[in-house]
Amino acid sequence: MPGVFQLSTDELLREAARAHESGVPAVILFGIPDRKDARASGAYAARGVVQQAVRLLKRELPELLVITDVCLCEYMEHGHCGIVQRRKSGARILNDATLKLLARTAASHAEAGADMVAPSDMMDGRVRAIRGELDRLGFLDTPIMAYASKFASAFYGPFREAAESAPKFGDRRSYQMDPANASEALREVALDIQEGADIVMVKPALACLDVVYRVKTAFGYPTAAYAVSAEYSMVKAAAARGWIDERAVTLESFLAIRRAGADIVISYAAVDVARWLKEG
Repeated sequence: MPGVFQLSTDELLREAARAHESGVPAVILFGIPDRKDARASGAYAARGVVQQAVRLLKRELPELLVITDVCLCEYMEHGHCGIVQRRKSGARILNDATLKLLARTAASHAEAGADMVAPSDMMDGRVRAIRGELDRLGFLDTPIMAYASKFASAFYGPFREAAESAPKFGDRRSYQMDPANASEALREVALDIQEGADIVMVKPALACLDVVYRVKTAFGYPTAAYAVSAEYSMVKAAAARGWIDERAVTLESFLAIRRAGADIVISYAAVDVARWLKEG
């Protein structure tokens, strides 16, 4: 992705400080460990890359809201979001066994000082499992922003390459949603709210503006929308060729996401947008 890089913690601090000075109120962290395994042990390690990054950011930039992505795919040797059971007939994701690791990961982020955790795996019951573990450990006030309506979209490709998290076999359609099924999106959002989510997210954003609108209208709940990597990369590529006005197209895209009902927009273009808004 143009302008998007894997960062060491010292580089992260510089980038986060620049973003905050530009007017970006929050960052969301994704970790890439030195070593991957079959149980995603780097996701919940006390000195894992995200845990170290959270401690650094909260120490040096205490006013910056630090959100952590809670998923296992970047830490799994196979690239899936859960524990894999292999059989002669094929492999399958073990939903319930995965919940324990997700809850452990979210708790380790909260212990490091994360202001908010954001489970993105789409395992059934993960919001309840995370809320229960956070409460058990005394993190009653740590909010959960659930990727509640996350589709098995083709728009994630650039991110998966950048984060080294593409599945090594199969795909994620058994646990992410069919892009054709908006009704399921509403059911998933309702379940996450019942399980204790404080914010619900729709992903991807521009390809699912109808879902953003329906979620906000149906539930009136704090709603986030994730403008994903392909949405960002396509604008960058077209702008580099002189085909579009990057600033105008990006700002219009943000306007459309907000108009659909999103209270929060997550985007790789956040620093640019903050700067453009300041410029007027």
